[in-house]
Amino acid sequence: MSRVFHRVLDRELPVAVRTEGAWVEDASGRRYLDGAGGAIVVNVGHGDPELIRAAAEHLRHLDYVHGTMFTTEAVEAYAEEVAPLLPVPDARIYPVSGGSEAVETALKLARAYHLARGEDRDVVLARRNSYHGNTLGALDASGREPLRAPYRPWLGRARHVSAAYEYRCPNPAHPEGCAAFYARELERAIEEAGPGRVAAFIAEPISGATLAAAVPCEDYWVRIAEVCRRHGVLLVADEVMTGFGRTGAWFAADRFGLRPDLLTAGKGATSGYVPFGFCAASGEVFEAVRAAGGFVHGFTWSHHGLGAAVGRAVLRRLREGRLVERSRELGERVRKELAAALADHPRVGDVRGSGLMIGIELVRDRATKEPFRREERAAERVLAAGREVGLLLYPSTGHVEGRGDLLLLGPPFVLSDEEAGLLVERTAAALDAVR
Repeated sequence: MSRVFHRVLDRELPVAVRTEGAWVEDASGRRYLDGAGGAIVVNVGHGDPELIRAAAEHLRHLDYVHGTMFTTEAVEAYAEEVAPLLPVPDARIYPVSGGSEAVETALKLARAYHLARGEDRDVVLARRNSYHGNTLGALDASGREPLRAPYRPWLGRARHVSAAYEYRCPNPAHPEGCAAFYARELERAIEEAGPGRVAAFIAEPISGATLAAAVPCEDYWVRIAEVCRRHGVLLVADEVMTGFGRTGAWFAADRFGLRPDLLTAGKGATSGYVPFGFCAASGEVFEAVRAAGGFVHGFTWSHHGLGAAVGRAVLRRLREGRLVERSRELGERVRKELAAALADHPRVGDVRGSGLMIGIELVRDRATKEPFRREERAAERVLAAGREVGLLLYPSTGHVEGRGDLLLLGPPFVLSDEEAGLLVERTAAALDAVR
């Protein structure tokens, strides 16, 4: 009996012993094609010697110093390199240990900004069917009900509007006027909160885990940004999953010309090699908070040089290997091949995505889009079948009023053409579990 409190308690987990490229090997010698990059984390591939060297080199000279007492060359150099890549104007980087901490930082910073300007704004707006992290503030902003349900008595400060979800769009006139429909809903929510009360609107530019790579209509973000600017609401782009090339651009916001006030990053920032993330603030937000005396916030592990050192190595690999372009080109190919392979599958309602973030929506009935009931455990069956054929996928469930099943593919960008074909083949084979 293991003394580890595992994240999965209903089955015994294999012991991973080795990773390389797009593959994970367990203690029995079985190899799995990592079709999900863990949790859509591993962008530049497993076992990259450059990233490992960067971590070792940093630790050879420096381990831990506190962020209120010292800065480090690694943190300063990383901020200098990553800031010009961000869609945030004149960005300033607040390094943390991961996505949830990045979101907590962004939410607090939004309030600190308004207080610095003499406005007592306390309401956060987010979207239903969203995910922003599992700490309480991030979970409150999240609209993923199965995760919120056990902790609902501790939640309730954030308010939610509809997510941009083309496959099940709530706009009666869909596909016409969808962006205007969502913008009107957001404006109503701001007005209902009361004059000068909404501090921030947070959303993923392309929905990640909870809606499996749901891409909004092209003018969605233009209209949403207009509403936020008009009401003085800070726009927070959650790029924890979509950043660093995952959607075929450096950041998903780039696809829509979106210039957020705050941006959160994690996962692919270090490709999963060490815990790391950051909140990027615009120069305007930073200067307002600095002028007011600073930001009352911090973590023991924030501003740690190890994550920054590995993050710099990731930037080099993405650039030198043209891996952002690889994500865009290979993602388009994989998505088209999956759509063709699953075109006649009676339980596949939609194949969607951008770059190497690809979602598959499972349905009981394609004509009516009726979702599976949760007790049918459709996603779990496909995941188990995937493991049997040596494939790792990432699931999401409960997005349609507690029902519904989604699969997310997010393999490393170093996936070879042959491995990409194998990913399509094994995914189709795993989906036979619900045929």
